[in-house]
Amino acid sequence: MERRNFIRNSLALLTPTVISGNPIHILQDHPLLNSSLLATSNNDRVLVIIQLSGGNDGLNTVIPLSEYSNYNNARNNIAIPENKVLKLTGNNATGIHPSMTAMQNLFSDGKLNIVQSVGYPQPSFSHFRATDIWMSGSDSNEYLNTGWAGRYLNNQNPGYPDNYPTADNPDPLAIQIGSLSTLTCQGPVVNMALSISDPSSFYNLIDGTNASVSNTNSGYELSFLRSIAKQTNLYTARIKKANDSVTQQVTYPNNSLASQLKIVARLIKGGLQTKVYMVNYGGFDTHSGQVVASDTTTGTHANLLKVLSDAIAAFQSDIVGLEIEDRVIGMTYSEFGRRIKSNASGGTDHGSAAPLFLFGKNVRGGVFGNNPSIPESATVNDNIPYQYDFRTVYSTILQNWFCVTESAQTEILTKQYPILPLINASVCGINDKNSTFSKEALIYNYPNPFTNFTKIDFKTNGGHTLLQLLDGAGTVLQLLVEANYSYAGMNSYNLYGSSLNAGVYYIRLQNEAKVYVKAIIKM
Repeated sequence: MERRNFIRNSLALLTPTVISGNPIHILQDHPLLNSSLLATSNNDRVLVIIQLSGGNDGLNTVIPLSEYSNYNNARNNIAIPENKVLKLTGNNATGIHPSMTAMQNLFSDGKLNIVQSVGYPQPSFSHFRATDIWMSGSDSNEYLNTGWAGRYLNNQNPGYPDNYPTADNPDPLAIQIGSLSTLTCQGPVVNMALSISDPSSFYNLIDGTNASVSNTNSGYELSFLRSIAKQTNLYTARIKKANDSVTQQVTYPNNSLASQLKIVARLIKGGLQTKVYMVNYGGFDTHSGQVVASDTTTGTHANLLKVLSDAIAAFQSDIVGLEIEDRVIGMTYSEFGRRIKSNASGGTDHGSAAPLFLFGKNVRGGVFGNNPSIPESATVNDNIPYQYDFRTVYSTILQNWFCVTESAQTEILTKQYPILPLINASVCGINDKNSTFSKEALIYNYPNPFTNFTKIDFKTNGGHTLLQLLDGAGTVLQLLVEANYSYAGMNSYNLYGSSLNAGVYYIRLQNEAKVYVKAIIKM
């Protein structure tokens, strides 16, 4: 790799911005210090991404009350008592952890969307690889050195960083609160993350910006570094000006996630035209001691979820008071979920799919998708099969929130994904007729359990239809059907399972945006 490309793609260039003790990472550069440009733009939509590092236990976060008996059998040493689960307005089948009362209230207000069983076909159980997959938007067997948000920012701002900043783009396109930059906003040409941490080395670099450079590779690199340093210095001043312009906010809880979100709210209200903000909250790798044995509603996981719930609720209350609620939605994600069955250490091991939260005034509140199927006698290898590919959530955000075209969405995510009815699409002028979440069963099979053969009947409304066979670990074993139907109606597929080992399998049907997953048992 050429040295210039190495520098462009490295994750840390040192600069000195710290707000309330939190280092601010600038994830794309183009500033001007014209204070008149720091006025709030009511049509400038913002996405706040909350990364829950470590792999959150989805089954103890969003509890499948309709499957409670099997859920309790699978994890009776950590299961939340049924009478302690927080109920969701209008939904008797699903509840949430008792420490999440603040998010229960958001759900009641129609400002919280729970997307069930989000994952991808061949899940990775490695923290590092799974995180890269989520950040890059890649297939599990595909290695991308760009991030999904970075490709979006590059698509909307071609040519960066040459000739930036501009009057139309005076601010960072994305900002990360915290000490480490991530792959999420890595662009195709330049790394959009400028790390801010070492004042002395940064200003020493700026001091010589007017000096001539030699016509050599090293001179070329120094010239590039100086241009980036100039941009970052201007960003620093704009960020501080936006931060200092807000003098009154709601009271936030005293935790690190709330502190990060408080800064985000200030910067949005302060007038930055930044499109994407990223924050991080860790500690979700709960292999042991996930709960207190004498009261499973308490313990490490309960504390983590309370922090998440209270911080999001405070942020949402704050942006209402700051009159920027129309412009902001948020999303949580974790690199994977946990296994169905708990372990002997009072914890859970690395799993696959898990629920994802969207929040804000312009999300469609409710539970999207069905409760995961849980076997009567789950083993240590059983997992939650994915219902929704995480890239369908990205696709929905891109088209129904950031208003990119379908062709641009395909370019950004490298292929086309369905749009889900998760966001009020009218903000992009889209008349979305699919405003409700379908609960109808789309798959039937007989016999079930089966020995060597079962007939699968599935319903399609026409269009692209996918039928997959997944094993108990949530991995796609076979693509049974992939077709574009010109009609709506029932179809069938004969599954011959003589080569399958005895155990639990899943049939996943995807018809455009509709998804249904059914458990089947091979005897």
